[in-house]
Amino acid sequence: MRANNIKFDEREDMNSILAETDILYMTRVQQERFTDLVEYEKVKNTYTLRNSMLEGTKDNLRILHPLPRINEIAADVDANPKAYYFEQARNGVFARQAVICSILGLV
Repeated sequence: MRANNIKFDEREDMNSILAETDILYMTRVQQERFTDLVEYEKVKNTYTLRNSMLEGTKDNLRILHPLPRINEIAADVDANPKAYYFEQARNGVFARQAVICSILGLV
């Protein structure tokens, strides 16, 4: 992103940037990346996006997530039109189908 001069921001406090955000890419805190389980337990519930946090955000905000989620996006976000992760997953199916068809010479 830096090489292509694409603006991005990484912050620990997502509330401080939500109003300016176009794309919010959420992931879970990955337990397998921690060598100390106590440290994982301290941070695993730190970052949870709730629907109420989306008030005052841009109309074009899109929330992405690779799924499955654990608790980093509350279920109340699912009905928000800014939640795009289910569409993201659906589009991923089509992309994989196209790749397979191309490999098999079907297109």
